[in-house]
Amino acid sequence: MTCPVPLPRVGLGGGPLGNYLLSISDADAQAVMDTAWECGIRYYDTAPFYGLGLSERRMGRALRERPRSEFVLSTKVGRLVRPGPGDNGGFAVPGDRHVEWDFTRDGVLRSVEESLDRLGLDHVDILFIHDPDRHWPQALDEAYPALADLRSQGVVRAIGVGMNRSPMLVDFVQHTDLDLLLAANQVTLLRRTAFEELLPLCQDRGIPVIAASLFHRGLLAAAEPPADAPAEVHAYAAACARHGVPLPAAALQFPLRHPAVSTVLVGAHAPDHVTANLQALDRPVPVALWDELA
Repeated sequence: MTCPVPLPRVGLGGGPLGNYLLSISDADAQAVMDTAWECGIRYYDTAPFYGLGLSERRMGRALRERPRSEFVLSTKVGRLVRPGPGDNGGFAVPGDRHVEWDFTRDGVLRSVEESLDRLGLDHVDILFIHDPDRHWPQALDEAYPALADLRSQGVVRAIGVGMNRSPMLVDFVQHTDLDLLLAANQVTLLRRTAFEELLPLCQDRGIPVIAASLFHRGLLAAAEPPADAPAEVHAYAAACARHGVPLPAAALQFPLRHPAVSTVLVGAHAPDHVTANLQALDRPVPVALWDELA
């Protein structure tokens, strides 16, 4: 099986553009997108959930003037943005909107239409079913067939599932015909739950995996971790220091050591975060450090 969309080694994750954990201005978001483009990043991932539509609007605004054939864009289905107060999911946005879970066929089609409207683009390349943890029957019986129909109609080029739970991703691989997966918080230095079953299964079936949430809310984002970080994080940082490698470099490169992982997604709240992450991805890491971290 071959994914119909070429996936680069690194992509820009859209969570920070939706003010995840930290509010940034529209100008800062534009600067992040411009820097990513200038540095050669051509894969961009977002979702309605990220900033309750804010990430899609900001990302679309930055990409509209770019040649559409030169970048890959993914978004997600499963949550609809609706007016009225509710849980903001950790995003620093006004409380006048909330998200509603909806994995029905109609919900999927509405989600795609609303995402395209926010993006200001005529299509996306990849659609992911987003966090169906508590909605397995509906996601399998309604959302997946809807995405498969959109793929067969040529509306999107590839479909997948993005979530934090390896066992359910295994179930999707075994019961559906997916092109790719987005695995968050499970192909990382701190959380390796995907390595036992999910990654070998994807490697066997030729399904590429995109690894995301690699810094664990900043725990692995600096050479010196926070003082209150778990002991395991401090042990990783000490090992990296002994080998002269910054902890973020090891964190970003670690997932790519498995042949099933094609891409790492990295978010950025500022332009210098983009350049720092790319430098970390290119930093040489000795085999001895990988052996120690393993």
